[in-house]
Amino acid sequence: MAAVLSAACVGHEAAPATRHEARVFAGGVMPPAGSAPALENPFHGDRQSAVEGERTFGAMNCDGCHGGGAVGWVGPSLRDGRWRYGGSDGEIFQSIFYGQPHGMPAYGGLLPAGAIWKVVTYLQLLEPPANVPTQSWK
Repeated sequence: MAAVLSAACVGHEAAPATRHEARVFAGGVMPPAGSAPALENPFHGDRQSAVEGERTFGAMNCDGCHGGGAVGWVGPSLRDGRWRYGGSDGEIFQSIFYGQPHGMPAYGGLLPAGAIWKVVTYLQLLEPPANVPTQSWK
C-alpha cells in the first residue's frame, strides 16, 4: 500500500509557501513604509476621523463579518481587546491593509492609507463591551 501511495507522489512537488504580504505585493499593492509597531496613526484619538472611519467600516461592509458596532459575528469582535494579529494602531492597519489568512480580505488596494487609518481610529475609540465572553474565538 505504501508503494502505491509513494508512486502517486512521484513528480509532484508542492508549491513553496509564500508569505501573505508577498502575495499582496505581487498583486501590485505597495506597503506603507515602516514595520507594524513603528507605523504611526496620523489620526490617533481624533473623534472626527473616527466618525469618518465608522462610515468607511459600514461602506466597506466590515459589519457583514464583524457585526454592527464591531461586536463580532462571523468574524471576531473588534471591541473586546483580543487581537489575534496584534492590537497596536500599526498592527491593526496592517491587518486591514494586507488582510489575514482565513477570511480577512486585504483592503490596501481598495482604500487609501488615510481611510484605513481612520477605520483604525474608529476601532481604537470603541468602548469595550460590558460582558466579554470567556470563550475565545478560534
